Amino acid sequence: MSSGHEKLLNLQKIGQLKAEPSAPSEINGLIRAAANRLRDAKNQSNSVDSRFSLAYDAAHSLALAALRKQGYRSENRFIVFELLPVTLAVPAGKSRFLHECHRRRNVMLYDGDLVEDESLVAELVEVVQELRTALTG
Repeated sequence: MSSGHEKLLNLQKIGQLKAEPSAPSEINGLIRAAANRLRDAKNQSNSVDSRFSLAYDAAHSLALAALRKQGYRSENRFIVFELLPVTLAVPAGKSRFLHECHRRRNVMLYDGDLVEDESLVAELVEVVQELRTALTG
């Protein structure tokens, strides 16, 4: 099994990641954006599908910040979630959950099938909070 660093290098070799020096201002901006989206995702006056989108975007911002902290960038949302066990040392199960949220987001955006699952949103909010703690300490 390859180390996390080797996985990042291999993804760079096949063009899935681009090496780019991390910028603290960018990382801090992504973390602030995630905090704002998380706050709005917790607002019960917003619709369930809006809260899902906000929480999903917060998760993506944090996952991207973790990848940027490692000195890489990806245009692929799926990969930033896939790499969370490497970039934030989160359990693979959390990464799989975020993959499912990514799939649900795509169905919502491209097929118009709104997310109306309160328990999914609650779990996603919890995972986002865990990502934020893992990233910021």
